[in-house]
Amino acid sequence: MNSSKKSASKAPRRRAAGASKPRPQKHLHVSAAEAAAVPALTAEMRRGAEQTARLLQIMARLRRPKDGCPWDLEQTLDSVKPHLIEEAYEALDALESGNRSDLAEELGDLLLQIVFQSHMASQEGAFSFADVAQGICDKLVRRHPHIFGEVKVADSKEVLRNWDAIKCKEKQTRVSALDGIPEHVPPLHRAYQLQKRAARVGFDWSDIKDVFAKLDEEVGELKEAVAKGSRQQVIEEIGDLIFSVVNVARFMKVDPAYALDSTNKKFTRRFRAVEDEITGQGRRMKDCTLQEMDAIWDRLRAADKKRKKSARR
Repeated sequence: MNSSKKSASKAPRRRAAGASKPRPQKHLHVSAAEAAAVPALTAEMRRGAEQTARLLQIMARLRRPKDGCPWDLEQTLDSVKPHLIEEAYEALDALESGNRSDLAEELGDLLLQIVFQSHMASQEGAFSFADVAQGICDKLVRRHPHIFGEVKVADSKEVLRNWDAIKCKEKQTRVSALDGIPEHVPPLHRAYQLQKRAARVGFDWSDIKDVFAKLDEEVGELKEAVAKGSRQQVIEEIGDLIFSVVNVARFMKVDPAYALDSTNKKFTRRFRAVEDEITGQGRRMKDCTLQEMDAIWDRLRAADKKRKKSARR
């Protein structure tokens, strides 16, 4: 049974047999500055807190030893790792679709993964959902001294500089500005994050013309590598070229992964349209010449451009 199925059952208040001994409870200390800065709880905030508590109770029931859900009880922190990534991508898809109802559902599924992993960690005696929530609350307060303290900022750039400075103090083991970027992020996003980190400490171009000049340089070096026939050099130069394209995207404040995903979707839509037109003629793709397929593709591309031009008017 998939754990994303919601249950109305509530967990008992006693500690389940076989569960790890609870960790000492951390007391919540809210400073006077924080108390003055945060808004009063609204009815919707209270409902959110109640539903979060309900979710925690449902998870406790699903993971209760002996009579919990067999599927949920079999899971470990390692086994649910793929689900965390999957749910994050599904939330992104919903966000890009513009369907807010779907987004609410997918964010719920993502929240479930956080609650699920927190509960398993709690059963191990490592940490609880309360630790997770308190940790991010404390971090937000610490890293927003312009809201919860006396620090003055001029703009969002100064906010980011302060954030990084505070983060460096907290993460004293980090020496480089590049430290702390997760190893498991996709390479395209990692390149984006590396460049953003470097730019924050001043290692950046001052003009987009310089970025394009570097891009042109990398294209030329790739052509030279291809002409030489050195596979290893071609691999290296392709990496350099992609890194430079990411730099153009970053400079223009565009997420390169989002841009590439948009192009993937556009290619998929057009290619399927080419397939549909050819099969509609009773023919097969492999029986057509490249010129025939290109002619259909170019017509579809022109139609897309015309449609976009009309939409801008």
